[in-house]
Amino acid sequence: MSSFSSSNSSRFALTGFPGLEIYYLWISIPFSLIYAMVFLGNCMVLHVIRTEPSLHQPMFYFLAMLAVTDLCMGLSTVHTVLGVLWGFTEDISLDACIAQSYFIHGLSFVESSVLLSMAFDRYIAICNPLRYSSILTNDKIMKIGVTILCRSSLLIPPVIIKLKFLDYCRPHFLSHSFCLHQDLIRMACSDIRFNSIYGLALVISNLLLDAVLILMSYILILYTVLAIVSREERIKSLQTCVSHICAVSVFYIPIIGLTMVHRFGKHLSPLVHVLMGNIYILFPPMMNPIIYSIKTKQIRLRVQRFFYVKGS
Repeated sequence: MSSFSSSNSSRFALTGFPGLEIYYLWISIPFSLIYAMVFLGNCMVLHVIRTEPSLHQPMFYFLAMLAVTDLCMGLSTVHTVLGVLWGFTEDISLDACIAQSYFIHGLSFVESSVLLSMAFDRYIAICNPLRYSSILTNDKIMKIGVTILCRSSLLIPPVIIKLKFLDYCRPHFLSHSFCLHQDLIRMACSDIRFNSIYGLALVISNLLLDAVLILMSYILILYTVLAIVSREERIKSLQTCVSHICAVSVFYIPIIGLTMVHRFGKHLSPLVHVLMGNIYILFPPMMNPIIYSIKTKQIRLRVQRFFYVKGS
C-alpha cells in the first residue's frame, strides 16, 4: 500500500468498510441485493411507463427521467463498490476516478433538477389545472429535459477537469469505494481555491436553489389546496403530491446527512463516513421505484398485472 502514499502514483486506494474486511463477502450480499433492486426497480418503472398508454402524461415522463437518472447512478458505482467487496478491485486510476466523480455529481444535479420539474408539474396540476395540458406539452417537456441535461453536464466540467491538473502529494486513500470531488481535493497539495469556491457555487445554484424552489412550489400548492371547500377534494389533491414529497425527502436528507458528516464529523469513525456515502449514492435510486409503485395507483396496478400474467 506504500505506493498510494507517493505523489508520483496516479492510482488511488478505494476504501470499503474499515475494520470489517473479513466480512466483505457477507456485506456484499445486501449490497448486491440493493443494486439488483435499483436496476430491476427502475427498469420496471420505465417498462410500465413505456407500455401503458394511460401513463403517457407529463408527470410520468418526469418520472421516467428520474428512473433513468437513478439507473445511471447505480451503473456509475456498481463496478467499484462490488469490486472492493468481492476483492476484484483495490484501487482506481486518476482518470477513471475523475470520470466517476463527474457522473456521480452530475447525476445528483440532474436528479435535483428532475425533482424540481416534478414539483412544477404538481404546481400546475393543482394551482392551474385548466391550463395543465396546454402548459406542459410534449414539446415543452422535451425542452425541460434538454435544459436539465445541459445545466448539469455543462456546469460541472470546469471543476472536474481542474482535478486532472492538481498535484496529489498526500496519501492516495479515498474515503469511499467510489470517487467524490471532496475526496480528491482533500489529497491535493495544489491551490484548490477554484475547486472550493466553484464547487460551493454549484451546490448553491443547483441543489440549494432547487430545494428552495421546491419548497416555494409546495407553499403555493398548500395555499391553493386550503382554499378548496370540499374536504375530500383537498385530500385528493394532496395525495397526488405524496410520492413526490417522499422522493424529495429520500434525495435531500442523505445529502444533508453526508454534508454534516463531512463538515462536522471529523471525530466520527471512518465507518460512519462510508455508510453515509453509500446511503447518499444508493438510497434514492433504491427507494424511488418502491415509492412510486406503492403510492401511484396506475403504476401499482400495472405492476400487479405484469406479475399476475407472468405467474399465470
